[in-house]
Amino acid sequence: MTADEYLKDVLASQAMGDDSEQVKALQKHRADVEKLIRDTFEDTALTIRYAGSKAKGTMNKESYDLDIISYVSSDDNTAGETLEDIYNNHKSALAKKYYVEPKGSALRLKGCDAENLGVDFHIDVVPGRFTDETQTDAYLYQSGGDKKRLKTNLDVHLDHVRDSGVIDAIRLAKLWKVRNALPLRTFVLELAVIKLLENKKNKSLSTQMEHFWTELRDNSANLTVEDPANPNGNDLSKCLDDNLKSQLAAAAKRTLDQIDSSGWEAVYGKTEKQEKAARVEILRRAATVATPSRPWLPEE
Repeated sequence: MTADEYLKDVLASQAMGDDSEQVKALQKHRADVEKLIRDTFEDTALTIRYAGSKAKGTMNKESYDLDIISYVSSDDNTAGETLEDIYNNHKSALAKKYYVEPKGSALRLKGCDAENLGVDFHIDVVPGRFTDETQTDAYLYQSGGDKKRLKTNLDVHLDHVRDSGVIDAIRLAKLWKVRNALPLRTFVLELAVIKLLENKKNKSLSTQMEHFWTELRDNSANLTVEDPANPNGNDLSKCLDDNLKSQLAAAAKRTLDQIDSSGWEAVYGKTEKQEKAARVEILRRAATVATPSRPWLPEE
């Protein structure tokens, strides 16, 4: 098996089709969440849709979230006059059926009943308000930092990732991030992969990943990313501080050393296909031992 065949198998083992139990559960919760929001804000002009890895096509089974945006029309104050009001009113609405954990601009949903107490449903609801009647750019509330609002554009983000030409590399990088417990925002990681592989889109997947890690190992101190929806107004530098850059460089060096010394399996482990083949071989050998030849029988 070549390195690229192996990496494709890794991605296949992390795939989540619409018929998978995880996605079906997410879709059910998504429907419940939308109904809860619309019932609460029945007089509000709302746009509710998928965002994040589900919409981008970068979802992995090992670590996944479902982002749901809930944007109010620019001239509608029924869900709140300010961004903070909209954020807090969504939080109160969702708290009717969920334990809500506030994040920077999102609301994380967890179970609050006896059966699902504390269970993470892998769902983030992101409230916001469109900036104008075109319903393209939107403002999000930010609970931390100097500015209390962030201008963004969901479609620009989705198109930037989906049309990047390096979706497979992004998925592998996300899995690498989880396996190495790196405290890097997923969106920032996606932007970094796209930027570092800008001139490597036509290369093999293994070459792309080795280049990505080599750049992190050798040049992480100079790594910068820009929000494609708001390059001047959304400062992402705080998401890539010197300490995190050092962690990325160390993890990248360790990964490249693992590949050199022990191969790609040292990075991502055995795939489901490899494990299945190993089990089949074990059963075959067991069957061979269980039915030995019988030399005492006369030949016919």
